[in-house]
Amino acid sequence: MAEVIRMPKMSDTMLEGVIANWLKKEGDVIKSGDIIAEVETDKATMELENYEDGTLLYIGVKVGEAVPVDGIIAIVGTPGEDYSALLAAPATSSAPTPVVVAEAPAAAPVAETAVPTPAIDLSGVKAVAVRMPKMSDTMIEGVIAKWLKAVGDVVKSGDIIAEVETDKATMELENYEDGTLLYIGAKEGQGVIVDGIIAIVGEPGANFQLILDAEAAPKAATPAPVASAPVAAPVASAPAPVMTKAPVVEEKAASKPGVELKASPLARALAKEKGYNLNWITGTGEGGRITKADVEEYNPNSGGANANFTGGVESFEDIPNSQMRKTIARRLSESKFSAPEFYLTMEINMDKAMEARVSMNETFPVKISFNDMVIKATALSLAKHPKVNSYWMEDRIRVNKHVHIGMAVAVEDGLLVPVIRFASEKSIAQISAEAKDLGAKAKGKLLQPKDWEGNTFTVSNLGMFGIDQFTSIINSPESCILAVGGIKETVGVKNGQFYATNIMKLTLTCDHRVVDGASGAAFLLTLKQYLEDPIKMFL
Repeated sequence: MAEVIRMPKMSDTMLEGVIANWLKKEGDVIKSGDIIAEVETDKATMELENYEDGTLLYIGVKVGEAVPVDGIIAIVGTPGEDYSALLAAPATSSAPTPVVVAEAPAAAPVAETAVPTPAIDLSGVKAVAVRMPKMSDTMIEGVIAKWLKAVGDVVKSGDIIAEVETDKATMELENYEDGTLLYIGAKEGQGVIVDGIIAIVGEPGANFQLILDAEAAPKAATPAPVASAPVAAPVASAPAPVMTKAPVVEEKAASKPGVELKASPLARALAKEKGYNLNWITGTGEGGRITKADVEEYNPNSGGANANFTGGVESFEDIPNSQMRKTIARRLSESKFSAPEFYLTMEINMDKAMEARVSMNETFPVKISFNDMVIKATALSLAKHPKVNSYWMEDRIRVNKHVHIGMAVAVEDGLLVPVIRFASEKSIAQISAEAKDLGAKAKGKLLQPKDWEGNTFTVSNLGMFGIDQFTSIINSPESCILAVGGIKETVGVKNGQFYATNIMKLTLTCDHRVVDGASGAAFLLTLKQYLEDPIKMFL
């Protein structure tokens, strides 16, 4: 089904954008994450990212032409698809809502029409709202991780005013207005939906409250049309029913039970490192918040674990879900409950791989890990079995000819999947260096969109945590994911003789809509051949 690409709002004051350059043309096959054009806004020339997979069927704006925000720029769909209805349809329906009036036996009743709330005039307000930008294709809201400016500070275009935690990483929030920071609408740790007001910048003394009132004001309802002629035929002979408005019930959030424990992230980490229970520590920060200094100065001999037990107190801590955790829950739930998964497990003899790793680490400038070897072998195997390197696209299967391997990395808030691009074409030393760099960025929340987009297959390794075998959930729209267990020394039997050997278990999760059992097994067999005889990876 064809989808419309509209002009996004790329800054809080943007009303229209000018197409500075088209990077794609009609007939090109594009995918989510591709940059299809450059757009000149009132602030800068920015890249226009596509979020739909398909063929560019229609370009409605020439280079140099302006398009209002939300105006149609292009259409993406299936070749030959009729998209004329999308061009004919208005962006928002202007047709009035039809009202059915039952004819009363007596005189026609007087229709009560709603009086729309007059719009708030903001023309005289010398201030503008700073809104939460959409920093990734899956972002729904962002959390203010840290404010770098305070109310009253003079800021200018280009200043970084805050750090925002998205579902992917912590990113800098750039300001586009010159003026004074008049208002901060979200505290550190609070979430703000995309396009929600974060702050207001303007001239000192500006009545910024009008901007907040306009944001909170309900949208004016479209008034019902008034009939100018009598009804030609009665719709019903019964008296018109009296319609009353249902009472509006204001829902109040129920207060959370339990004891709220306030502590800085650094204090929590330090307490965990020292083995302290935060309930033992008295906070000296604002509102009783436990600080790093409180943890450092705490004397466990004065109470806590060594104190005489006089009775326990039940307590718990409610930890708000981070943006990353919300996205993990949403994306993996969609995958788990939509893809018919099956699992294939194979044992790999790692004796030769262990010997080869010793030789490689004596030769290569970077230290090669077993995970690097798995990624390299996986990439080569995918090149031979492209069906496993595919996407499920509902109406089609996309067989990827390139190999971009996602490398699952555990971080404090959940899981990130940075991507090693063109892994089948890179040396194992290049893969090792890139994996270490991406892993460090992921743990430091320094990844950028280009680091996590475009993976065609994912490898998840829990072997270093002592896990022998596990199954992973497919990272949609991929069709497979590989779960890698640890290397375990065990006893083998050959020709009736026992001997010590090293075994690693691999489990391939497959989407049965794309990959059949035989296809998955053939892939694992190729992977087994590479890992059990690593010299084949270099031939």
